[in-house]
Amino acid sequence: MQVIVYTFVVLAALGVGATAYFGLAFSPVEAGLAAFVFAGLGILSIERTLRRRAEARLEKAIEDLSRLLATDAQAGAVLSQRVNQLADQDAGKRLQVVEADISVLGTVIRQVAEAVAEIEEQRTPSASRPAPREAAPAPEEIEPTIPPDAVRRALADDRLAVHVQPVLTLPQRRVHGYDLVPRLMLDGGEVAEPQDFLPRNGGEDIRRQVDGASLLEAIAIARRARSAGQTVVLFVPLSRATLADRMSREQHLSSLEANRTIAQSVVFLLADTDWQALNEAERIGAGQLVRVGATFALGAVRSLRSDIAALVGQGVRALRVDAGTFLSDPQALTDFHISDVASYLARFGVDLVVTGVGAEEQILELIEDGVDLAQGPHLARPEPARSDLASERPRAIGQLRRAEG
Repeated sequence: MQVIVYTFVVLAALGVGATAYFGLAFSPVEAGLAAFVFAGLGILSIERTLRRRAEARLEKAIEDLSRLLATDAQAGAVLSQRVNQLADQDAGKRLQVVEADISVLGTVIRQVAEAVAEIEEQRTPSASRPAPREAAPAPEEIEPTIPPDAVRRALADDRLAVHVQPVLTLPQRRVHGYDLVPRLMLDGGEVAEPQDFLPRNGGEDIRRQVDGASLLEAIAIARRARSAGQTVVLFVPLSRATLADRMSREQHLSSLEANRTIAQSVVFLLADTDWQALNEAERIGAGQLVRVGATFALGAVRSLRSDIAALVGQGVRALRVDAGTFLSDPQALTDFHISDVASYLARFGVDLVVTGVGAEEQILELIEDGVDLAQGPHLARPEPARSDLASERPRAIGQLRRAEG
């Protein structure tokens, strides 16, 4: 637009010069001067007009910006006023009201559920009503068949063997880790399982020796596996007798501290009932084992309604449940749907291990329920460790016996 205006001014100046030369008989210099003066005046007039327009647009933009700033300032004042009002209010009373409303709502929902249940019971014939489910009774403890004195003599004769039983992944059935299973070698080549010789009441010295021998075997296996470029997870049995005895506990700690590179491969397997019964001193001992890198797995868990986050804080990384209870009566273990249990525990970094698997049908059901780890006689039985990973067992048992003495 400006180019057109300037072109018009130049053409008009040429016209003025031509008119002065031909019509008014001006000399060429005078006609050129007249044209130049006319062009200068025209350009100055146009520049002044354009500058006024620019100033007017700038003033309008400044006015618009001022209005916006005033609006923002007003909004900020209103927001500040509301914040001050909220700060002056007592939120505790409102929270109490909300909590009361939630409590009332929960009561109403419970009453509705009870009413619906009563209606369903009235519609169901009495003969077909299922009997109310009772809580799962605690498994009855069976006393070992081998007397403690005979066990002590067998330990003195170095007839304790620590075998391994794999924990497998599903559905690939690859080895996830190994349980260290102490077994007693009897006369005639017979083998006694832990439930046959480990005392239930008393016999703490026997349990301490067995725990120590299992740990030494685990360290030997983990060390030789590491030298072969492999890593293994070893579930080592542990009892309250070891946690309660200062000397045995210090031996466990010194063994783990001397092998910190493989301490993370050691998972102490403790019965859930023993874990719940730990006293303060025993829990302190368990915490010391966790601080040197070891973790815990709870066996024979009867309920998964525990505070999982609290268990993780105490070093628990695996929970074991019986396959029969888990598949036939999951309500005795948890309020979750059976297919959600493993994924729920995995959120906390806790593995669910289903033990006692005795049939292929159970494996298929576990796979459908999302269970990744299983163990049982149908998958693999305890057996001696490979010769390249076996430790010098007699020397280890002798050291433990001298320490006990």
